[in-house]
Amino acid sequence: MQRDDPDYDAAAWQAIVDNYGERVELETPDPAEHDPGPAPDARDESPYDDAYDEIDLVEEDRFVPDQPPPVPIPPADRLLAWLGVFCSPTILLVFLVLGVGMPSWLGWLLVAWFVGGFCYLVIRTPGSPRDPWDDGARV
Repeated sequence: MQRDDPDYDAAAWQAIVDNYGERVELETPDPAEHDPGPAPDARDESPYDDAYDEIDLVEEDRFVPDQPPPVPIPPADRLLAWLGVFCSPTILLVFLVLGVGMPSWLGWLLVAWFVGGFCYLVIRTPGSPRDPWDDGARV
C-alpha cells in the first residue's frame, strides 16, 4: 500500500487500533527511495575545539560593580510613619508572645500609630512616576 492510496490512512489507523498496547510493525521504506545523496565531508579539525578552554581570565577583566549608594534616610514625617507601620505591630507581638500585660491606652496608641502611619504613607504616595518615560530598569 502506498501513501497516495486513499485507504492508506484508514488502514494505518486500523492497525493502531488493532495493536493497541502492543508494538506496531510498520512497513520499512525502500532506502533507495529516500537516499539523501552523498554525505558532505566532515572536517577533522574544528576551529572551536578548545578555543575557550585555555583562556585565563585576568583579574582586571572581571566585572566589579560600583559600591551602591547609602540608603537615604527619609524625612521625619515619613520616618515616623514607617516606624508606625513596622514597630507598632512588632511591639504588640512581643508583648503578646511574652505574656506581659500592657495598659489599654498603650495598645490603642500603638494601633492608632500603625493605622495612621499606613494611611499617611498611602496618601503621600505619588500617583504618577517621577519620570513618565522611565520604566524603572537600570543598566
